[in-house]
Amino acid sequence: MLKIERDLITIGNFTWYDPIRKASSLVLDGQTLINLEVFANSYDGGQDGTLFQLLNRCITPFGKRMFKQWVCHPLMDSKKINARLDAVDALNADSSIRDQFSSQLTKMPDLERLISRVHAGTCKCQDFVRVLEGFEQIDYTMSLLKQTGSGDGVIGHLISSMPDMDGLLQYWKTAFDRVKAKDSGIFVPKAGVEEDFDASTQRIEEIEAKLDQLLKRVRRELNSSAIIYRDNGKEIYQLEVPVKVRNIPKSWDQMSATKQAKRYYFPELRGLIRKLQEAQETHNQIVKEVTSRFYARFDENYQTWLAAVKITAQLDCLIGLAKASTAIGYPSCRPVFVDSDRSVLEFQELRHPCMLATVGDFIPNDVKLGGNTASINLLTGANAAGKSTVLRMTCTAVIMAQIGCYVPCASARLTPVDRIMSRLGANDNIFGAQSTFFVELSETKKILSEATSRSLVILDELGRGTSSYDGVAVAQAVLHHVATHIGALGFFATHYHSLAAEFEGHPEISPRRMRIHVDEEDRRVTFLYKLEDGVAEGSFGMHCASMCGIPTKVIETAEVAAKEWEHTSRLKESVERKKGSGLVGLGWWSDIAWILKDDDFVRDSADGKGMEVLLKAIENM
Repeated sequence: MLKIERDLITIGNFTWYDPIRKASSLVLDGQTLINLEVFANSYDGGQDGTLFQLLNRCITPFGKRMFKQWVCHPLMDSKKINARLDAVDALNADSSIRDQFSSQLTKMPDLERLISRVHAGTCKCQDFVRVLEGFEQIDYTMSLLKQTGSGDGVIGHLISSMPDMDGLLQYWKTAFDRVKAKDSGIFVPKAGVEEDFDASTQRIEEIEAKLDQLLKRVRRELNSSAIIYRDNGKEIYQLEVPVKVRNIPKSWDQMSATKQAKRYYFPELRGLIRKLQEAQETHNQIVKEVTSRFYARFDENYQTWLAAVKITAQLDCLIGLAKASTAIGYPSCRPVFVDSDRSVLEFQELRHPCMLATVGDFIPNDVKLGGNTASINLLTGANAAGKSTVLRMTCTAVIMAQIGCYVPCASARLTPVDRIMSRLGANDNIFGAQSTFFVELSETKKILSEATSRSLVILDELGRGTSSYDGVAVAQAVLHHVATHIGALGFFATHYHSLAAEFEGHPEISPRRMRIHVDEEDRRVTFLYKLEDGVAEGSFGMHCASMCGIPTKVIETAEVAAKEWEHTSRLKESVERKKGSGLVGLGWWSDIAWILKDDDFVRDSADGKGMEVLLKAIENM
């Protein structure tokens, strides 16, 4: 049984779970955090190149921990986001608060964890001293910030909300000897603070004084100043007498000897030693009780200490956001949030923030989803043309904006996103007995069941884990459902170029491609990494194979097979179009069949979005 009652339940640090309140933050599931490399990179699992490493400029351990929660749960309320952005602007406009905070609290201990250890009674004396010094430093820093003035915004509210700790800390300044606590790891209360400790200390000192008097008397009686006390293991205060000394009393018991001296005990000495050991044992017990009393006394104000830690952590996070916003470089901008019934996501000259330090000539791109344009971009392009980078940097920019940070672009305009969902890469799950295609569909199922019209969805090469025909069918059905029935914003990157023809008239799907320059003679592809309207002419897999060093003979054989397969596919497509089925996509036929089957669909179904899009598509035809 877990013994958590005393250490965790009694601390009282709980919050009520409120699903409505929890829904006020942007949801990032575990797979999306992995796909976007928010906390761990994809090549070695470390933090190099991650979004968290880029944005985390906190200087306190508990500030870094809170900032990690901010990154995991970006805000959704535009008022709260703008309040954070206002704080970031204020801190960058006047650096005095930022500089004073950073200079004073640089080497702050992890107070949040240490005060929990104090509550549990497991804190070391040295760490308790660090706790007190840490809170004294916070109290001093806040007094400086109050003198500076902080306005009426979030920063001013936090500083004014800091509890007054000066009265609480005054007691601890004279409660015990901090130097001895650091050196010996034992609390030594100042005189008058703990009466039983003072009495125990006095008792030990009296016995030690008697031992000193006894030693002086023996020296006089035996006429030797070389007689001393010597500890030998557990046998303490043995009387060491040089061998040249004569007339040793017969009542003395020899305990040990060396060439130069002999060591003795006698009844009177034994009696004093016994009293000393008893006094020391009592004193040790009192020391433990004093430690417990100190910790209990400190823990009486646990909520005050915790409130101070949380306010300091919030200030640390806001100052960190201000530093990160200035470190992004140019161009960067404050995101503008709009409240509208239709979701919108617009970035001009957007760059991937995590690549700016390593890629000096990163090509920016404009992203526009929703609003008066289509909500889904059907993205095609050659292999390694930069499709996945566009997907990732769009999601990363949304996270940065809703955290309350500046975004690496010329302008940013968006409605708050409630959830970012991703389907990237091709991985199987051996231990779960799940194939690549099974993993693909499992992640896709989660998107289809949880995404809303306020969500941002990115799907990269869905269907590549199975046969081409099955892959195209799955990709077509999923794209149709996301664009028609869910209405989410997002990208659908694919090498199935037939999807562009299938959804040519869809009002919520816009074809985009990555610009490239192709040299057919040398089979070379120059990647321009620029997002533009249109459908890619192909994936240029043979060109990429040539650039990777695949033998020419193998590539030529592959080209022959590819042309034959392409000819067969186009012939089949032509036949289908002659039958008339090419005018309306299979997804539309499925929706129409459903409507005809259910007479109450239009009136009762919650899927009014699908009907609206269907009518627009029919008009476009």
